[in-house]
Amino acid sequence: MITVHHLNNSRSQRVLWLLEELELPYQIKRYERDKTTNLAPRELMDVHPLGKSPVIDDNGTVFAETGAIVEHIIDSHGGGRLKPDPDTDDYRRYKYWLHAAEGSYMPPLVLALMVGRIEAAPMPFFARPIARKLAKGIRDAYLDHTVNALFKYADGELSARSWFAGENFSAADIIMSFPLEAGVTRVEAAKKSKAIAGYLRRIHDRPAYSRALEKGGPYDYA
Repeated sequence: MITVHHLNNSRSQRVLWLLEELELPYQIKRYERDKTTNLAPRELMDVHPLGKSPVIDDNGTVFAETGAIVEHIIDSHGGGRLKPDPDTDDYRRYKYWLHAAEGSYMPPLVLALMVGRIEAAPMPFFARPIARKLAKGIRDAYLDHTVNALFKYADGELSARSWFAGENFSAADIIMSFPLEAGVTRVEAAKKSKAIAGYLRRIHDRPAYSRALEKGGPYDYA
């Protein structure tokens, strides 16, 4: 039996969705973020030393990192589902997007979240111009260009095909859902993309996506 150590408002929602798509039995152990710091509780460190989510326990073996968890579930329990045939262009795209979600898309999105918090944080009036200048410097030098380039690329890929790997839904779409859901709330290139908007409508219409939300609870990706 797979146990999902599920943190509210976290990327572990995608693991629940994957398990629902595959119709696999699993159980959920719930954790709540600290209401002041928004950090995961220390109890998660009893499961994995980093104390992060998602983490799963599959019959006594603990797996962390979303991409590693998705690959383990697909390879060990998928029965060939939600993965294109090897040695195809669809499979090569599948592998790319499976790793691009956490490797390329989420780091700058997290940085954007942190920069936004710096800009909005309460501080003495004399410190505010310094904080705003620092935040603007990060945006101008790296952040805005990077995130817009990423989402323009995603727009081009989704304009050319229905799903990230090709014309068939795959686990790559599950792992890419979170950066796209977050992106449309704060990245201009994502907000303007009709292809991304259509893609999000398609994933939100999937019954397994709805079941995962019912079991895991709503999450705020903004």
